[in-house]
Amino acid sequence: MCGRYATSRSSADLSALFDADDDTGDGLEPDYNVAPTDPVPIVRISRSADARVLSRVKWGLVPAYAKDTKGAARLINARAETVTKSGAFSPSFQKRRCLVPADGWYEWYKRGPKDKQPYFMTDPDGDVLAFAGLWAVWGPKDGQGDERVLSCCVLTTAAVGDLAVVHDRMPLVLPRDRWNDWLTLDPADAEGLLEPSGALVERLEIRPVGARVGDVRNDGPSLTERVEAPLPTASTPDRADLTLF
Repeated sequence: MCGRYATSRSSADLSALFDADDDTGDGLEPDYNVAPTDPVPIVRISRSADARVLSRVKWGLVPAYAKDTKGAARLINARAETVTKSGAFSPSFQKRRCLVPADGWYEWYKRGPKDKQPYFMTDPDGDVLAFAGLWAVWGPKDGQGDERVLSCCVLTTAAVGDLAVVHDRMPLVLPRDRWNDWLTLDPADAEGLLEPSGALVERLEIRPVGARVGDVRNDGPSLTERVEAPLPTASTPDRADLTLF
């Protein structure tokens, strides 16, 4: 977790919701099946603008020290438990925290050797979720060009409540009253935000959805529509059978 999610709001909607300047050039398209290295919206603090900005970046962190961008797909997530000590993620935690807007995220529950049921974790009222994220700036080395690459990752934590039955990890979803603190607090104080909000998580809907989401070439709002399927319970297969697609 988190390996697939949905984000469908327009740049106008997101910039208004997060009180951010739009740096995307109105270039956001709805994506109901976001996969690693896809372009995604984030909300960050721009030091040059001295303001929040909505940016379009690559999902998969590319640290400044990387020789190229090929390893981005391996750094889509950072564990909240170790993010402050990780060589790849700690620099961004210190200076470049961001919010990653999402409609919700997908997990696959393994019911049998060849039977995986996808679920969509989302707000029951359709409100935007904000994942805690990190961002980075990478520039080509050795005269390979002058294009800068902005990238991000999503922080994950141990799943709590009913979500833990579906998968043992979940994104660190921040309630609205933590959004500004995540973006602006000193690193030592921001460490206090690395625990999930139980009240927010408890209200999330665990929605069974169709198998088409398993193919990243599929897109559209139908991927998040509810289908008839049982919800996993604590009495169904043990944690060893809970796998991410």
